[in-house]
Amino acid sequence: MSRSRYRGLVVLLMDVCLIFFFNFAMFFSYLTDGNIQLYNLVMHIGLLTVCVLVFQLWFKTYDTLWRYAESQEYLTLLKGMGCGFLLYSAVNIILSTSFIWISEALKGTALALIAMLAIRFLYRKYRRRVTSIGAGAQRYTAIIGAGSAGVALLGELNDNVYGTYKPYCLIDDSREKQRKRIHGVSVIGPIDNTVELLANTPVTDIILAINNTTTERKREILDICANTRCRVHILGDPVTQVEGDASGKKSLSSGMREVQIEDLLGREPIKLDNQRVNEFVRGKVVLVTGGGGSIGSELCRQIAAQGPKRLIILDIEENTTYELQNDLVHLYGRDFPLSVEIASVRDKARMEQIFAKYRPQLVLHAAAHKHVPLMEDCPGEAIKNNVFGTYNAACTAREFGTEKFVLISTDKAVNPTNVMGATKCLCEQVLQSLNGGETEFAAVRFGNVLGSNGSVIPLFKKQIAYGGPVTITDRRIIRYFMTIPEAAQLVLEAGTFAHRGEVFVLDMGEPVRIADLADKLIRLSGYVPGRDIEIKEVGLRPGEKLYEELLMSNDNLHKTENEKIFVEERPAVDEEMMKRRLDELKATVALGNNEEILASLHKLVPTFRRPEEVNKNAEQVSAQCAKAKCCSVGVAI
Repeated sequence: MSRSRYRGLVVLLMDVCLIFFFNFAMFFSYLTDGNIQLYNLVMHIGLLTVCVLVFQLWFKTYDTLWRYAESQEYLTLLKGMGCGFLLYSAVNIILSTSFIWISEALKGTALALIAMLAIRFLYRKYRRRVTSIGAGAQRYTAIIGAGSAGVALLGELNDNVYGTYKPYCLIDDSREKQRKRIHGVSVIGPIDNTVELLANTPVTDIILAINNTTTERKREILDICANTRCRVHILGDPVTQVEGDASGKKSLSSGMREVQIEDLLGREPIKLDNQRVNEFVRGKVVLVTGGGGSIGSELCRQIAAQGPKRLIILDIEENTTYELQNDLVHLYGRDFPLSVEIASVRDKARMEQIFAKYRPQLVLHAAAHKHVPLMEDCPGEAIKNNVFGTYNAACTAREFGTEKFVLISTDKAVNPTNVMGATKCLCEQVLQSLNGGETEFAAVRFGNVLGSNGSVIPLFKKQIAYGGPVTITDRRIIRYFMTIPEAAQLVLEAGTFAHRGEVFVLDMGEPVRIADLADKLIRLSGYVPGRDIEIKEVGLRPGEKLYEELLMSNDNLHKTENEKIFVEERPAVDEEMMKRRLDELKATVALGNNEEILASLHKLVPTFRRPEEVNKNAEQVSAQCAKAKCCSVGVAI
């Protein structure tokens, strides 16, 4: 017999003894007076006990782990006792026995029930006290939100004596809840007064447990929490939590996470038009170049969910591609129409082999070198991979009758100040020169992608974990941000709009100051910037500019059916002229002289300027705006 079954049997025997004892006590005076016989008394108590146990076993009362019991378990015990007594009473009425048996049994059953509840409650308290002796130090925690999620989390934290967090208070905006207590914990508020409410308290951690709020309100709350010197956590959606504890219950605390930069952007996530994308992808052969990268892999996951005829992942990096292949096979099974090709977009012959083999109808071109400082030192490699790789893929797509070809571009292609941005700008021109045949070309331009390989945010978190310093290149730097899923959604949906070489741009909201992000991340981690963790400026990297711009010109900007996606009409580029320019660029790159390569790139991309020149102009405009108090630092320069 298992240990749990043994404990259940002990509890059952204890209940039998309590029922017998209290009912015998109720009938004891009748027994001494000679009004009833001992044999009849034992038979009646036995009948009552059997009736009660029938329902307790039916309701599985003895399968309960009473150390974790809550109101539901106690109500089940009460229900079993009540149903058992009603059955006992019905039997007595049918047998026409004296009413005295029912009335006295009611008293005895009630007293036995009180004793059962008390013993179980005291056992629960004892277990908590004993186990708490061996528990580690707990951190006092404030829970923001006294709704269903906050109360459920409170109950779990109270039960988990080995847990890290000890509830200190609940903070809520509802006046009806303020100055009340839930599970013995006070409710205070409003949320906007959190800094004052937690001043001079032992609270070191805050858990945001509000799921039904807007992104803007969440950002406001996090801004407030950033001034409390507490470490801040966010409770995920309880519906998604599946991990259980020893009681078999779902764990809410397992879904807690640290604050992500996405929480601080202050805008609603971009929503995908699933029906439109489904029609765009379903039943088609789709090729994703650079499919093992951050954006490429997310594109593959979203495409796989739409039911393509075949998905081809093309990448030169075998490790990340192999991991993605395993993920997709795990999610969709080995029968999923998936092909993986390890190849470089630089190799035109290899590209032709792949296109001849699969005849892709849609091509999403994410293969590129993207790290700005590295490409400053290796401009020839950036041109080979970004420009000629795009040219190879696009020309091959046109040769083999691909329906649509979508290029992943960047905001750094607008008035570029670095080699990476200039090559992407040239890639957009390449697509414009090829436009006009059966294949429809388009480019999708967006800003910095949170969580992508090489992103600054993971670096910030790692530096905070190490105790600092957190390094930023310049406190004035402003960037646009989006998430990886948003970037992939934009690419797919923009592809449905593509017709004649357009450049699609996402409305990414207001730009964000990198220094402010670093400051908030430090504060929300429970530290004080400048005292606990230093924010250190290390200087602008090669090719880096203070402000990124998403659009070349607002005059040619038009809305699409998705209000968050805009299209910029671009002038046509002569194909023969572009081919001659690329041949000249290829010859220059072959010589390997970086100065000559940069000179050729500047010639092909007239808007390509030195970062020092752009940043100096930006500083002058910002200073003039600040002096005149007429504009913000977020204006595109």
